[in-house]
Amino acid sequence: MSDVTARWAPVCEAIVRLLSPHAEVALHDPVTDRVLGIWNAFPGRAPGDPSLLGELDELPPSGKDVYGPYPKSLPDGRRLSSVSAVVRDGDGRAEVVLCVNVDRTAFDDAARLLSGFAAPTSGQPQVLFERDWTEQLNDLVAEFVRDSGTPVERLDKDQRCALLSRLDGAGVFSHRRSMPVVARALRISRSATYQLLAETRKEPDADAP
Repeated sequence: MSDVTARWAPVCEAIVRLLSPHAEVALHDPVTDRVLGIWNAFPGRAPGDPSLLGELDELPPSGKDVYGPYPKSLPDGRRLSSVSAVVRDGDGRAEVVLCVNVDRTAFDDAARLLSGFAAPTSGQPQVLFERDWTEQLNDLVAEFVRDSGTPVERLDKDQRCALLSRLDGAGVFSHRRSMPVVARALRISRSATYQLLAETRKEPDADAP
């Protein structure tokens, strides 16, 4: 190991430990264009291999002596995000080039998983909505309460009749054992629900609060 490699080895080791096991860190000699040292080497890479630093000449620097992140690929098809830094000595000459190559596989998989959870929903399938009439009931009651600006327990008689008429028109009462469920949703007794529903059915136009 050369003096330059030994001097930079703790830095390279620290980066690898932080990003393990997803990153490879390589130290290059810009004069010989050879790999001086490599930590957590990806398959097919070893000290002494050609560095191929000429590829940096084709990239615009993102900062002073810093290039990237820029995309690269491994022979097995994995995608990398790479960043390279030219480190200069006291006289301003390029001493080493330090490259960090991050395997994106795990991050891309995580991004796809999260984007799947974050994808906008297309709404509840109608067949499920029809089966779960209690959810329909809850939605209609919540909508009525929002529109009227009155909590369900404070609705007056006319408002309750209007709400019951809306529920009746939506077919809520066609479901078996719907009456006690509606009574609980409106927070009134079952007998009061029967009575108010009977009144609304005598007045089919009473559909608004």
